[in-house]
Amino acid sequence: MTEVPGVDVAGLEAWLAREHPERSSGPLHVEVIAGGRSNLTYAVDGASSPLVLRRPPLGHVLSSAHDMRREHRVISALAATDVPVPVAVDIVDDTEAAAVTGTPFFVMERAPGTVLAHRSQNGAYTREGLRRLSIELVEHLADLHAIEPEAVGLSDFGRPRGYLGRQLSTWRRQLDASRSRETPLLDELAHGLDADVPTSPRGAIVHGDYRLDNALVVGDGAEPRISAILDWEMATLGDPFVDLGIMGLYWDIAALPAESAAATPSAVDPDAGYPSFAELVDAYAARAGAPVPDLGWYRAFAAFKLAVILEGIHFRYRAGDTVGEGYERMGALVEPLARQGLEVH
Repeated sequence: MTEVPGVDVAGLEAWLAREHPERSSGPLHVEVIAGGRSNLTYAVDGASSPLVLRRPPLGHVLSSAHDMRREHRVISALAATDVPVPVAVDIVDDTEAAAVTGTPFFVMERAPGTVLAHRSQNGAYTREGLRRLSIELVEHLADLHAIEPEAVGLSDFGRPRGYLGRQLSTWRRQLDASRSRETPLLDELAHGLDADVPTSPRGAIVHGDYRLDNALVVGDGAEPRISAILDWEMATLGDPFVDLGIMGLYWDIAALPAESAAATPSAVDPDAGYPSFAELVDAYAARAGAPVPDLGWYRAFAAFKLAVILEGIHFRYRAGDTVGEGYERMGALVEPLARQGLEVH
């Protein structure tokens, strides 16, 4: 690999010219997009329109945790629905040829908009605009969960029966595969979750990492709107309330101790106009036309899942297998997240 960690730019130029000549218009400029904590995301400029390339991380990772084909498939399937997603271009298995990434990768058009990840960005919007944007975000989630998987060719995209138990087992295995230190609180949380797994409703398309900073926002002032939902690497068929649990975790992430919250910044600020998460749950229920159960288990599972992800990042950081900045702080988040999960469970 040359020039950019994880991507051979010359190889990418050759691939684009050969496979998608209508998109090839000259030399490409490729750079890592800041903020990705799992799959690597690159902005690609110099083609006929801006593109994004996604590939698995450089180092230690479960073979099933970053499946490029799944992410490409779900984005393609949702293209004709009301859920806004980027336009998929292609999926490539470059494992043997090693001409571009040496891994599976996929390319999509770069949707317009800004990721809201910091409170300093809220000044571009009115209080009412941020409230409306928040409601739109959770209504898109309700719309996603209302889609019949069979109607978009995703009937075999997952196994809803027993989903929560399998998810818990998968993330416990991920933790075991990422161990470089003792994690007693995280282990305690895992045991508690295993003791009272809820009975799931009907299976739905689950995003798996649904939060404000996985959306692109266009417009300003009183009229912001979402142009695309991003990062579908964990999508499957399963219990839809898992998405509400993870959304709630990130919505209230500022409640973590200051040093931990600083490592996972969020734009969500009630003083700027964002509604409470309880209001978002009500908006979700109204859009879905059905009540939402107590989310305690789901919010605790979200804390466990994020803590395991961060423990894996800590593992890769110590091995020198991360690209970008901020990874040195991720390990310090694990214990506060486990403690929060124990509190809300």
